[in-house]
Parts: sequence; C-alpha cells; structure tokens
Amino acid sequence: MVGLPLSYAVGCPRSPSGLMISESSGICTWRARALLRAALVEATPVSAGRDRSGGHAIQVVDVGFRSALSGRDRTNDMQAEARAMARAANASVYSPELLALKYSSRPIKVLRRTLEIFIGLGTFVLKLLLDERSGHLNQNKRVRATELRRVFTRLGPTFVKIGQGLSTRPDICPPEYLEELSELQDALPTFPNAEAFSCIEKELGLPLDSIYSSISSSPIAAASLGQVYKAQLRCSGQVVAVKVQRPRIEEAIGLDFYLIRGLGFLINNYVDIISSDVVALIDEFARRVYQELNYVQEGQNARRFKKLYADKEDVLVPEIFWDYTSGKVLTMEWVDGVKLNEQEAIEKQGLKVLDLVNAGIQCSLRQLLEYGYFHADPHPGNLLATPEGKLAFLDFGMMSETPEEARFAIIGHVVHMVNRDYEAMARDYYALDFLSPDVDVSPIVPALRNFFDNALNSTVSELNFKTIVDGLGAVLYQYPFNVPAYYALILRSLTVLEGLALYADPNFKVLAASYPYFAKRLLTDPNPYLRDALIELLFKDGRFRWNRLENLLVQGRKDRDFSAKDALQPVLKLLLGPGSEELGSLVIKEAVRVTEAIVLGMMIDTYNSIPDIVRTLVFNVSTTGPPIISGSDQESMLGLRNQVLRVWGLLRTSENFDPALLQPILQVLQEPEARNLGGRVVGGITQRLAARLLQQLLRTPTTVPFS
Repeated sequence: MVGLPLSYAVGCPRSPSGLMISESSGICTWRARALLRAALVEATPVSAGRDRSGGHAIQVVDVGFRSALSGRDRTNDMQAEARAMARAANASVYSPELLALKYSSRPIKVLRRTLEIFIGLGTFVLKLLLDERSGHLNQNKRVRATELRRVFTRLGPTFVKIGQGLSTRPDICPPEYLEELSELQDALPTFPNAEAFSCIEKELGLPLDSIYSSISSSPIAAASLGQVYKAQLRCSGQVVAVKVQRPRIEEAIGLDFYLIRGLGFLINNYVDIISSDVVALIDEFARRVYQELNYVQEGQNARRFKKLYADKEDVLVPEIFWDYTSGKVLTMEWVDGVKLNEQEAIEKQGLKVLDLVNAGIQCSLRQLLEYGYFHADPHPGNLLATPEGKLAFLDFGMMSETPEEARFAIIGHVVHMVNRDYEAMARDYYALDFLSPDVDVSPIVPALRNFFDNALNSTVSELNFKTIVDGLGAVLYQYPFNVPAYYALILRSLTVLEGLALYADPNFKVLAASYPYFAKRLLTDPNPYLRDALIELLFKDGRFRWNRLENLLVQGRKDRDFSAKDALQPVLKLLLGPGSEELGSLVIKEAVRVTEAIVLGMMIDTYNSIPDIVRTLVFNVSTTGPPIISGSDQESMLGLRNQVLRVWGLLRTSENFDPALLQPILQVLQEPEARNLGGRVVGGITQRLAARLLQQLLRTPTTVPFS
C-alpha cells in the first residue's frame, strides 16, 4: 500500500505533495514490506516451538512484525485519507442561498438555459396534452416515456439524475415510465482527454507522467458526472481505475437547480393538487447530487461498504488509494471482470450467473435489513463478475440508508403478506413512513386484498418480485402514499437483481432466494418487533402452527449463516420467558398438547408392538391402539408428535449443532417463569390423562368373543 513509513528504509523519496514515488527503482513501500517479509520467512526455522537457546520461535517475531505492519498500514491509511480530505476541503456544498446570490446577477445566462429547458420539456408536455384531448393518453404511454428519457439525456447531467430519481418512484410515475427511465445509466458523451489530464495534475499537484507509468488513451467508461481511465501507478506498478470529474459540472447543475427550485416555489404557491413541499424535495435531491461531486466522500462510502460487507468470500470491494484521490479525482483498485448482464462471457469463464446473482441478493439483504447502509445504484455496469467468481461492487457515489425501525417493519411486512393479514400490512405503512398517522388505512385494505389474494395463490417460491412491485406500485399510485427515498431504492435494487437473473433463468424468483434470509432473521433475531412477528406467524386461532415452524427451519437452514444455537435459545426465551398473559396461556395449552401427544404416542407404539393374541387376552380388544384413545384421536396425536420430532430433527441435523447447545436452554428452563410454566403444564397433562382414563372407565365395555 502506498505511504508506509518503511519507504524511508528503501530509499523511496517523497514528492512535495506527500506521494511516494521512485522513478529509478520503481520500489515503493509495499514492495519493501514484501522484501522484508520474504527475508523473515527465510530466517524462520523449520521446527516450531522454541529455538535452541530456549527462546520463543522466530515465527512469533514474524507474527509480531506483521501485526506492527498492520498497525502502521492503518495509521498511514488514515493519514493519507486526511490528506485527501484536505485536498477536497473546497468541494462544493449545496446552498440554495449562494446559488440565488450567484445567478440573480446573471439574467442572460439564466434566460438562455430557461429557454433550453422550456423548449425540451414544454414540447413533451404539449404532446401529453394532445394525447389526453384525443383520448390516446394510455395508448401512447410507452412512446411518451421513451421521448421523456431522450429529453432528459439531451438536457444534461441534472436531468439525467432527475430521470434516475423518477425511475424509482412508483407513487409518481406509471409502470411504463418507470421501465423506460430505468434505462438511464449515465450514458453521456465523453469530454476531451486534455481537460481530464489537466484536472488530475491540478488536483494532485504533480505532473501526469510522475504519477502514472501508463494511462489509457481514451476513457474506459463515461458517466453523467465524470469518466474513468485505466492507469498504472509509477511508484508501485499497481493497476488502478482513475475517475475524473467533468469540467464545469458544478456550474451546470448549480444553474439547473436554481431554476428548478424557482419552479418549486411556483408549484407550492399555485398548484393545490400537490400537497408535498416541492422545494424541500428539490433541496434534498440537490444535496444528494452535490455529495456525489465530492469523490473523497465516494471513497469513504466505498471504505464503509467494504468494512460492512466484504467479509464474505464471494463479495469484492476495491481498495481506495487516498494519496491519489481528491474532490475531483478518485483512484481505486482496478477490477477485471464482466458485467453481470453478459451471460455468455461469464459462462466462458466457467462461472454461473445465478450463483453471482444469489450472492448479490444475499449481500443486498444484509445491506437493506441488517446494517441499513446500501448501494443504491446496482445497475449492470456497477456489478462485475470477476474471474475468481466474486461479485464486485463499483461506483459508491449514490448510497442510502434504511432507518432501523423500517428494517424490522419490512421483515414484519413480509410476514403479514405470507399470513394474508392485510389489516396489519396496511398498518405497517405507518412504521415504514409511507403514511402519516392521521391517514385512515381502512380504504387501502380492500386494494391490498384484491391484489395479493391473486398473487399469493402461488407459493412463495413461485412469486415474481417484479409482479409484486408493479402491483404495489398500482396501489401506491391510487392512494395518498408518500414513498420514502430509501424504500423506492430498495425496490429498484432488488428488481434490477431479479432482472439480471432472468437473463439466465426465466423461472428465477428473487423472493424464493430471499426467503431463507427472512426465515433466519425471524428465528434468530432478538429484536422485539421481530419476536412479535414470529408470534403472529406461529400462532393462529389459539393453536401453535408446527408446520410454519418446520417450514421456517427448512428455509432458514438454507442460509449459510444459520445457527441452530441462535435459533433455539431466542425461540425458547420467547415462549418460556415473561410475556403477556394471553401468550402464556397459549404456550401452556400447546405444551400440554405436545406432551400428551408424545406420551400417548409412546403408549400407542408400545401397544402396537404387543402381539395380537396377547393384546386380545390382556385388553379384551383387538383394535389398533390403546382402548383409551379413539381412532381419530390417534391420528391427530401421532401427526402432532411426528411434526414435533421433525422440527427437532431439523435442529439436530444442522451443520453446527452440538449437544452443548442445550446448556443455554437448560438455563432458560431454570428461570422462575419457566419453572412456573412447567408446573402448570404438568398439572394440565395430569388432568388430560385422568379425564381420558375416567372416560374409558365410564364407557360401556364391548365384549370380544374368544375363538
């Protein structure tokens, strides 16, 4: 890594800006460390333990040395990041007041841009009005959506960003517009190399040839805010991607936001049909775009993302080279790979698209529902399949966060959907911040029922995520929903991943791939909201649904992070711990049923193992099963017992199951609430068995004649 103190030992001089460059030898810090590391490996004796003098093995010294180097790495990386932040100290921050002050004195420039925007958007609006008057509005939706995409592209970066934002808002745009605008992937013409290279030299304070030993003669990719080159660092030989910001981009988007904000004031004052504060929405969007202009911020986003999610072996996040990064230049590790929608090229490398998409889905679920910090723009250009089979995430300019309350509410929403509890689904929209608390959700319930009753006729494994999103979008479009930006981006993220999977397998369903994660979280997460959701799923009409628990375990085991210990203890604490009186009564009632089923099941097995002639002589009957149990009771009891045993079998055969896992369970059972519950269960069982025996004694005996 660039910038370690060891560079002084190998003669790697520093440039005035603090970058380490050795034009003659090409040796830099990380190479010096490798040489020293190799020397230590050579010095390490073959035998471990202690050397002849009785001291610790040289391997211990090596470990200590590596630990020291690791600490120096971290320290140096932080120092390099601080220098990058200093270079970006003058990065622009969105300020509507400064924009108003700047452009109020430039009327000609403002008028020229106003006319350009007015002609572009005005022509589109006029066509919409003519369609409405002629009755062809719905018929021409697809054509008009295509035209709007082209208008946004012509008007430049600000409007490309607006189009991207609209493509994630099903509460604003009909499905045809959502689909068409989602094709906006920042595809704009490149700008001249001379301007890009001049920007690099100005930002980093060094001549181009002293930074790179080579750089691509043309951009590898062009986006709305910048373009990317492939280069090789002169100091280390490291191949990197260099992202350079478009010249005068701040001027272009600043003027556009000044004009759009003025339009927002007019809408707020004169358009009554729109109840939202349009100016506030514009300001929030502008702040997000301005943050993307600060490439140091993007580097910090990448570092945070890597820390949270790159612990999985199938996910790759490139390193940031802070000594070569500033507000307008971002240098990161070059990643060789193929876009995720290029199936043929991926398969030529011996990889499977579905494996990569599944890795993306699992990583996205962790992003959305575990830590809440997620990549908000996972289009195919930002997701690469590496030759090693890893999924590489790129471009961290657009990130978003899911509020903690919403993360749990989303999981609960899925539970309510599976249970077809549409009243609870409607109430979830309060927690998700879709609706203000004063909105009555009762009119929404029938719309949810009409859509989901049809959709849920399929099993979860057959549900198509895009169908769910489109159906929800239709509901959102008809009612006074205000979809938060984070949720719209979640829908977009998962829809994109499912779309990529459908290239490889038309029958792929993202919900089926996601369900193991939801099942694992429901079984293992101690959060009170998820505990309540689990209770709703497992109990219905006063009965415990063992088939649901069995299904959760079957699905949860498919998640590679599932732990039998994590599943056993929380569920038992939930059922045996202090809770509501109603839940306690349900648990006691079910515990009595299960215990009775196991005891009577053993009796049935024992009875059926007795030879027929002995059974006839002793019990004076020849039926299957003990006389105290009717045929229908036998079937019910054996069915319940078998379900319970299957659940136990699923836990016992889990990969990481260990009998020691039962120790925490014994601790739970020793708690006062559990002991009290146990006493009540024993009492209930005694009463049930006594009632059965009494019923048998009072029954008129049936004589079976001897042969």
